[in-house]
Amino acid sequence: MMISREHLELLSQNFRNIDETTKEIINLEAILSLPKGTEHFLSDIHGEYEAFDHILRNGSGVIKEKLKEVFGNRLPKKELNLLATIIYYPEEKLNLLKKELGNQEYKEYQKILLLRLLEVTQIAARKYTRSKVRKLLPKNFDYIIEELLYKMQNRDKEDYYEKILENIIELGAGDKFIIELSLSIHKLIIDHLHIVGDVYDRGPYPDKIMDRLLEYHSVDIQWGNHDMLWIGAYLGDRISLANVIRICARYDNLDIVEDRYGISLRSLLNLSETIYKDDSCKEFLPKLSKDDKLKYSEHEIMQIARMHKAMAIIQFKIEKQIIDKYPEFNLSSRALLDKIDFEKKTVTIRGKVYPLTSCDFPTVDTKNPYKLTKEEEKVMTKLRELFITSDKLKKHIELFINKGAMYTCYNGNLLIHGCMPVDDMGNFQEFIYEGNKYSGKAMLDFFDKKIRSIFYSNVRQDNGLFFYLWQGEYSPLFGKRDMTTFERYFIEDKTTHEEVKNAYYQLRDNEEFCIKLLKEFGLSSDGHIINGHTPVKASKGENPVKAGGRTIVIDGGMSRAYHKTTGHGGYTLTYNSYGLQIMSHDIFQSKKQALKNETDIVSTRRVVDRLDRKRVSDTDNGVKIKKQIEVLKLLLEEYREGTLVERF
Repeated sequence: MMISREHLELLSQNFRNIDETTKEIINLEAILSLPKGTEHFLSDIHGEYEAFDHILRNGSGVIKEKLKEVFGNRLPKKELNLLATIIYYPEEKLNLLKKELGNQEYKEYQKILLLRLLEVTQIAARKYTRSKVRKLLPKNFDYIIEELLYKMQNRDKEDYYEKILENIIELGAGDKFIIELSLSIHKLIIDHLHIVGDVYDRGPYPDKIMDRLLEYHSVDIQWGNHDMLWIGAYLGDRISLANVIRICARYDNLDIVEDRYGISLRSLLNLSETIYKDDSCKEFLPKLSKDDKLKYSEHEIMQIARMHKAMAIIQFKIEKQIIDKYPEFNLSSRALLDKIDFEKKTVTIRGKVYPLTSCDFPTVDTKNPYKLTKEEEKVMTKLRELFITSDKLKKHIELFINKGAMYTCYNGNLLIHGCMPVDDMGNFQEFIYEGNKYSGKAMLDFFDKKIRSIFYSNVRQDNGLFFYLWQGEYSPLFGKRDMTTFERYFIEDKTTHEEVKNAYYQLRDNEEFCIKLLKEFGLSSDGHIINGHTPVKASKGENPVKAGGRTIVIDGGMSRAYHKTTGHGGYTLTYNSYGLQIMSHDIFQSKKQALKNETDIVSTRRVVDRLDRKRVSDTDNGVKIKKQIEVLKLLLEEYREGTLVERF
């Protein structure tokens, strides 16, 4: 390894002599022999905060398995379930227990609970150095917890440890310690979290999910197509903004925009109430459950439907501007307003004529169908201003930029939300932008770089790349020929609703193709491709594990909108030192029920790939540590030869 003299001199500022350098080499070599930490993969959360939060808290069942490992047959099932619920929801469950138990009984149980949690923490901490464990412990109590963690190794100090426990409880700090220990267990059990796209849309609380991810100790995100809409909306892209509001209206989630992100929709409401006051808007009624329908009056439901339609028509108009500006995007089939015969109430698509379910388009000028009215222009100008100045949205989009990417290569696996666009023969398809062609890994790198440059440019305006990533034929986030939004609203013939998938979705079940894709990203043939985006139709027999385990699809339908399609509550994946396991989860009922009945999501575990035990030395971090050791050994040689002078 060639290291410059200047580099070694800089390094000597941190490691000043032979002893300090030797100590660090010994420490790093020891870390390489530790077991690999557990990675946790989730995808397509789509705003379902409670289910997401529970799966995060139980580590996709890993915490319950750890409890069984620690306590074996020492605890009956009821006690094990209670302990698991306390670890998942410490604050809420302790409050319930206080009401059930008397003061003295509760204090006695606190001591039992602390001892059990310390035992779990000690076992969970075995994979890490003391230094890392200390960093994961709460700062206010790290010294005391560390003392208690290692108490079982010193029988001569039993009275000392007993006194610590007694004082914790008598001084009223028992609950605080239990809560902090429980949170530390979460961090020790799951070393790193991967979100393989689509936090947003359909479900009611994407903002809560983003807040949770902001606090998470170690996370990365692969951008999904729905996430890209919200990124685009914050960056001032009007097509993205229109899609965000349209989808929120469709799934009765406009309160996300108004109440959570502080973006007033008053201008859109006023426009829609004026323009569509006599329109039934039957195609635009929000998707409501029986319970949801009871929350609204008929007038309120119609308000949502009118706003929904108003924004959809604005979206169809704005799209034409990008279609004309970038003919190489090949999206002309999405411009349909000028294909409408208003007298016959039909539309022509790809040379075929279809009757429309409605032809009520009062804001569409038949002579210039894509021109926004003055009122529509004002609405979009106001909404853009509100989106780009939302402080909360800014914080969440910054997380996407800082922790997110188009794809991630991590410990030998390729994480990508959607697909790699290919033809039927598996050849990478080309995306053309401003005369340049991009395909394969280079295409994803191009999109990644451009999104970041738009974010850092501080220019907030329309940008065709967001439109293309949302629904372009060779978009790695979409992966279909057409997004048939107009057809689904206005044409009854369901053959027009079909969105033809890219050949990737067939080829990812072919091991030879998967190996080719892994090699494109510089990964070995024994890696895995981890996808989200397309719900696995488990109820129809579809297997989430494809190509002999080379591809794993973990969009199992966490979103309630997909439960009928998938037949369950979602897939997640874990990768620990022994291999990969995919979990299929039953539909999560509610946090309230989990707390009251001490129930967990029933999960079915399946081993995808069993490996010889992986160590830190086998990971990406291990590669970095090995390089650090090489450099430190060069520094050590310089000290021993006297080329660099030791300092003390």
